Amino acid sequence: MITRRTFLGAVGVGLVGGRLVLAADPPSKKRARMAIVTTEWRYHSHAWHMGERFLVGYPINGRWHQPPLDVVAAYVDQTPENDLSRKRAQEFGFPIYPTIAQALRRGGDKLAVDAVLIIGEHGDYPTNEYGQKKYPRYEFFKQVTDVFRRDGVAVPVFNDKHLSWKWDWAKEMVDISRELRFPFLAGSSLSVTWRMPDIDLPLGSEVEEMLCVAIGGLDSYDFHALEVIQCMAERRRDGETGVTAMQALRGNSVWKAMEAGGWGSGGWDPRLFEACLSRSHTLAQGETFSHRYPTLTQMHEWVKDPVAYRFEYADGLKATMLLMNGLVGDFTFAARLKGQTEPLSTLFYLPPNPNVVYSAALMSKAEEMFLTGKAPYPIERTLLTSGLVEAGMRSLGLGQKRIETPHLAIRYQPPRDSTYWRS
Repeated sequence: MITRRTFLGAVGVGLVGGRLVLAADPPSKKRARMAIVTTEWRYHSHAWHMGERFLVGYPINGRWHQPPLDVVAAYVDQTPENDLSRKRAQEFGFPIYPTIAQALRRGGDKLAVDAVLIIGEHGDYPTNEYGQKKYPRYEFFKQVTDVFRRDGVAVPVFNDKHLSWKWDWAKEMVDISRELRFPFLAGSSLSVTWRMPDIDLPLGSEVEEMLCVAIGGLDSYDFHALEVIQCMAERRRDGETGVTAMQALRGNSVWKAMEAGGWGSGGWDPRLFEACLSRSHTLAQGETFSHRYPTLTQMHEWVKDPVAYRFEYADGLKATMLLMNGLVGDFTFAARLKGQTEPLSTLFYLPPNPNVVYSAALMSKAEEMFLTGKAPYPIERTLLTSGLVEAGMRSLGLGQKRIETPHLAIRYQPPRDSTYWRS
């Protein structure tokens, strides 16, 4: 059982030799305190999906779990007409502060929280020349860590989704977490939600090619699909080696690649595509049919704006992400393993609104880190997928040009046991 002593022993820190280091703290009966830093808080926003799990709890293993943390402060950057933050603050008794520093210090002059949840998703923000929404995740993170530096103490931080729209900033965020030595976690709920069937890529597998067929828009759901691929890819033999090149395709270029018949011809393995569609629970159908495999003509008719990211890993692994709105409404994965005739394939299951229990799966990992001071999976996974989103968007912006990605030479080892929900 996690006690207050365990929690503070894991996340309390002190300033030693000019650097922040983990240190033990005396036991206390007080509950752990959390600050929420978010762009906006409204119905169906990520603050609603995730922050509220720490207010009202969530279901896990057939029981209702109430996290042993109290939301004691919040910073909300934008308040649209349907804002919920003020209502939640009144109902659950936490103040909303005008700045991030004040929220973390709770109006005082020293850090006064034990964990920080950063949610930089949704809201009215500009886009860059490649169409990436300039969400202020980096700016939020910097303001949080400025408090850590000035106060000589740091606590665990969770960052929702990819780290930043800008690669240099994403890398700096990871570098700062290492410099100040605090636990740092980020990412997508897709990597931790249920799978149907409940299968994983065997640790140490030799893998030749991977594919994810998914839904959604660019600079958003592409990140989720890339996390689907990466949480599997990292388990191959020798762990993660990094990505060397990216080419994004759109519209007619995707159909030409599909008809090419294989990676060497500019496409992807059609058997992996078939395996993904065969795992889908939402595969589109023609009128009067129930479960018929779609023809290429039907796919052309239903999918108005297909997108593909084709990228290559340093060890030779090939991967493709497909956004096929109109054909499917879910996320499926398939891989071709060396020496195996049949692809390994599964559906990454997302329960429907309004319960969206997959966000509870992700917040259970944030909670684990907040309480133990140890990230359940490496931040390098999300650093790599953040870079892949930027590379894909840049490739599209440059006319679907193939680009080299030497900056994505990210090496790491995955956790031995996968962290997705199984029950």
